[in-house]
Amino acid sequence: MQFKFIALFIAFTQTIAFVFADVSSYWESFTSLVDPKNISIPAITQTTSYDVTTECTYYTPDASLITINSAEWPLIWKTATTNGMNTSAEFTSLYNSIDWTKAPSIQVRTRDINGNLDLTGYDAVNDPDCWWSASVCTTPKISDVNPDIVRCPEPETWGLTYDDGPNCSHNAFYDYLLQNNLKASMFYIGSNVIDWPYGAMRGVVDGHHIASHTWSHTQMTTLTNEEVLAELYYTQKAIKLATGLTPRYWRPPYGDVDDRVRWIASQLGLTAIIWNLDTNDWSAGTTVPVSTVQQSYEDYITMGTNGTFASSGNIVLTHEITNETMSLALDYLPKITSAYKQVIDVATCYNISYPYFENVEWTNVLNGTSSSSGPSTSSGSSYVKPNLALAILLAAAVLLN
Repeated sequence: MQFKFIALFIAFTQTIAFVFADVSSYWESFTSLVDPKNISIPAITQTTSYDVTTECTYYTPDASLITINSAEWPLIWKTATTNGMNTSAEFTSLYNSIDWTKAPSIQVRTRDINGNLDLTGYDAVNDPDCWWSASVCTTPKISDVNPDIVRCPEPETWGLTYDDGPNCSHNAFYDYLLQNNLKASMFYIGSNVIDWPYGAMRGVVDGHHIASHTWSHTQMTTLTNEEVLAELYYTQKAIKLATGLTPRYWRPPYGDVDDRVRWIASQLGLTAIIWNLDTNDWSAGTTVPVSTVQQSYEDYITMGTNGTFASSGNIVLTHEITNETMSLALDYLPKITSAYKQVIDVATCYNISYPYFENVEWTNVLNGTSSSSGPSTSSGSSYVKPNLALAILLAAAVLLN
């Protein structure tokens, strides 16, 4: 009988390895060897060079800081349910901890023959689903989901944000930000974090606000509930692994979000940060001339001095995706800082004291400090609590005897 109990115990403990009292505690299961308050980035050539080829040479992270087992992660740049992640005990436990009966009944979106979102038949005027791609809606039509953050409330403020990092060739760009004491909200892609973990660590060391930008950078409304959850969850896990921090904020790629996606994100305690000015810098030299993007920068800089933002600020969409986008940033940041009273990250401009789930206070807040309540999360769960699980095991032992 003793052997039966041992076998039962082993099987059951494997099952409850990822059991949470409720979904809001999911981040507590993440592991990291990195202390976000005391990060020492290895001084390898990739982290110090300005030569793009050298910077973007793959490296194996120091095992004392980061160990990456590819079997525990989705395939890089593929939908986050790949590599069997959707059937893993870890993800299944998370998925089943959510009360999906409360999820909005909104259909998964499709793409047309050109790969663009298909808006055919959708009522964009009444916009019942608060679908940003159809109407630029940012205030959910459902309860218990936070509105998207769209602008900095502080007047004459440029909300500095960069998407798609960490870019392997960002050393010169990050050095410039550091030398000029500029802090940005950096929206990191999970696949990039796994590929370039020291780059993510650099973001924390330099004092930037780190947030999520999904695992594979796809239009989120075209994904199933399971895929949306996986895209967000594994990005959270990757950022935690590399930085020791789990973000409370995220940005949907292309701004593509509706109330179904917002609701799923809220189950992980995530609130969306969008923008109210878009430089379209990613398109410079590819789909539009560089001069078109330069003119956008010039127009937005002028807004800093002509009274456009006299009562509130902006949040500007820019990228660290290529050397072109980072070069544009270097060209225009001096003009931006001259035209605006403040050029700051979103956590600072929104007076968010705790932008991460960990008890790490953001000290660059305006108007004093105020603990962020964080997004609404599901309070119910179908999960068995660990203490209850232990009681069940003990009861089973008695019965087996």
